[in-house]
Amino acid sequence: MSEMQVVLGVDVGGSTTKIIGYDLDQRLIGTLQVRATDQMTSLYGAIGNFLKTHQLSLRAVKRIILTGVGASFIEETIFDIPTYKVKEFEAIGLGGVHLAGLEEALVVSMGTGTAFVCVKAGEVKHIGGSGVGGGTLLGLAKLTLGQQDSSVVGDMATLGDLGMVDLVIQDITHEKIPSLPEDATASNFGSVKSHVQEQDIAKGLINMIFQTIGMMAVFACQNTSIRQVVLTGSLTTLPQAQAIFDGIGQMHGIHFIIPKQAVFATAIGAVANTLEEEKTLLSYTKVSK
Repeated sequence: MSEMQVVLGVDVGGSTTKIIGYDLDQRLIGTLQVRATDQMTSLYGAIGNFLKTHQLSLRAVKRIILTGVGASFIEETIFDIPTYKVKEFEAIGLGGVHLAGLEEALVVSMGTGTAFVCVKAGEVKHIGGSGVGGGTLLGLAKLTLGQQDSSVVGDMATLGDLGMVDLVIQDITHEKIPSLPEDATASNFGSVKSHVQEQDIAKGLINMIFQTIGMMAVFACQNTSIRQVVLTGSLTTLPQAQAIFDGIGQMHGIHFIIPKQAVFATAIGAVANTLEEEKTLLSYTKVSK
């Protein structure tokens, strides 16, 4: 029996490499992410780990599609396998709409920073970005909580109380504001109590970062027909994500979506539109030996 043939998509990030594999019938066969001290170690380690996990040989890999900031360092084929690069913003946009089953959307990639990519009328356009993202959460959590693991911060935040750190609308006015509920945030960390706990700080940090990203997404959708925002990236795994973004969406008429496999959306986007015919690779940069 011949071995299954696969296409690998690899998102080489600044600190984490994410890899996904599709068979030639467009079925997702697995995902994996690894951390390493340098991007080359992370890249080759991810590929080796993925192949071992799924009991595949190098002969099974038909091609490798690279994306992400670290892809720029790759100047030769990987293991003599046909290797291609795709621009990260294109992969972000295509991955987001592919996972959400949409034709148009604003795709928000929440990585170390945050990228905003508009997909509309068959075009993918990077419209801007923000330095506020996962790196912000880890940096501030290290300074205030002594923590550098986002999942730990997320768990702490489940026990936190925003009332211990944030100033809300009802704290500063008794007048009704039609567009804002009384419990809407007026100032993140604008009312830190003397007996604040670490769990409260953790919740405040996550709330501040997600509200900042959410409002930037709302502004990006202004004066457009887009009302669907697809959230991708590692921060989507935090348990507070959907509820915070839903609250923003309800106030502004925007639907925030966190699709399954959102963490791997960029790697998936690098591969998703290359599976049907070889000619689709013409828009990619081929890596020569």
